[in-house]
Amino acid sequence: MQPWQVYLAVGLYLTVTTLLALAVRRGMGHGVEDYFLANRRLGGVISALSYSATTYSAFMMVGLAGLTYKGGVGALGFELIYLSGLMLVAFFGPRFWLAGRKFHIVSPTELLAIRYDSRTLGALAALAAMVFLIPYSSVQLLGIAYLLEELTQGAIPFVAGLTIAAVVSLVWALAGGLRSVAWTDAFQALLMMVAALLAVGYALASLGGPALFVERLARQWPEWLSVPGGEGYFQFSTFLGLSLPWFFFSLSNPQVAQRMFTPRSLKSLRRMLLGFLCFGLVYTLVSVTWGFVARLEFTDLANPDLATPTLLKSGIVPPFVALLAMLGIMAAAISTIDSILLTLASMLARDVYRGLRPKAPEEAELQVGKWVIPVLTLMAFLFARMKLNLIALLSVASSAGLLVLVPPTIGAFFWRRGTAAGANAAIIIAGLTVVWLQFRHPVWLGQWPGVWGLIISTLVFLAVSLVTRAPEERARQFIDELNDSLREHRRAAACLR
Repeated sequence: MQPWQVYLAVGLYLTVTTLLALAVRRGMGHGVEDYFLANRRLGGVISALSYSATTYSAFMMVGLAGLTYKGGVGALGFELIYLSGLMLVAFFGPRFWLAGRKFHIVSPTELLAIRYDSRTLGALAALAAMVFLIPYSSVQLLGIAYLLEELTQGAIPFVAGLTIAAVVSLVWALAGGLRSVAWTDAFQALLMMVAALLAVGYALASLGGPALFVERLARQWPEWLSVPGGEGYFQFSTFLGLSLPWFFFSLSNPQVAQRMFTPRSLKSLRRMLLGFLCFGLVYTLVSVTWGFVARLEFTDLANPDLATPTLLKSGIVPPFVALLAMLGIMAAAISTIDSILLTLASMLARDVYRGLRPKAPEEAELQVGKWVIPVLTLMAFLFARMKLNLIALLSVASSAGLLVLVPPTIGAFFWRRGTAAGANAAIIIAGLTVVWLQFRHPVWLGQWPGVWGLIISTLVFLAVSLVTRAPEERARQFIDELNDSLREHRRAAACLR
């Protein structure tokens, strides 16, 4: 693959997608809900593709493939845990959707602020999310930079790749808010899937077909097909530490949870979930297979994150397929960054700025949201320049910190005694514990930081809430009234059938 081919492919991809982002912004309103939530009018198909592109990032074809290369089939089980966690979307999604419309909620952290009747909680949760999502954004930049550097043999150096990814993400996020991002996500999700299927299909064919591929893998790397896998990597504590943040990903990660506010109806929400389940299962199997192909072809990669770039430039797939796979990975990464930028901007504008200035006009709030997007992009760029290895682990570490938001979120809909003081204490104490453990004791008493973060957050939230006063009226609105509304929607849907 020649560098000029990469330049041409990237140039065409960026041109087409940028034109799409600019085209769909026509007719966009000027309000906060229109900019950050596409005015809550996304259809089921676009919602499903956008949800898929937002969730599945450079982590999959780069990070998950690298994790498979390193540890084996345990990576498949770890990723399937995420798909099983989508039962949370089936259960909480309708409640998020109804609460968003009833209270005009824009961000998941605003949901906490309204439910617990505390602007301070909304601001604190937004800042905590920013601390953990900036590293996750940098993971996407890392995936693109590694890929471009390897495929062009250094013609596009690492920092230049970071810069390209950051600038493109910034332009698309600013172009038309979630309306532009959702449609570009839809296009990019299709590109991701087609590229991944072609790449794996050609790779298996070059190895003699699926049967011979499995036979070789079982003969040469049998330990990679069982747990704990290669070099005993997937011990129980490792598997639990990796999987727990993934199971709660749909609730803990604000850029994903915010998608539950955007469908135009509960029917569209159901289509979003079913479409994502189908997409996710296929993309997971493809990414794990890709990692096993790398294990057969290259036995001594120092950095597992280089498994995909090394495969693409090895000639195992035709140049046009390698270029398409590269674009698919870029699409996955950029779509995730865009969604994170918009979600963080909405939280900082709505929960931090609006918390400080409750009477500020909506135009000022929207302007603040747009101003912080370049700042957030720069922060992600600077973090990515640290060039930390093993993208999969960095992704999980970021999600582990966000687990501290899960107990207050579940309590918002089901526990009347939950209080703002309990939620604030849980976020602060558990969040600081996770950060400390990540740097000082990555495995403490045999368990990873995310496990301790969830345990401590739950215990602190329960204990402090029990000794402080709960906002009874808001608890009634979120629990009783939302349940009544949900029953009414279900009865109406049953009558239509």
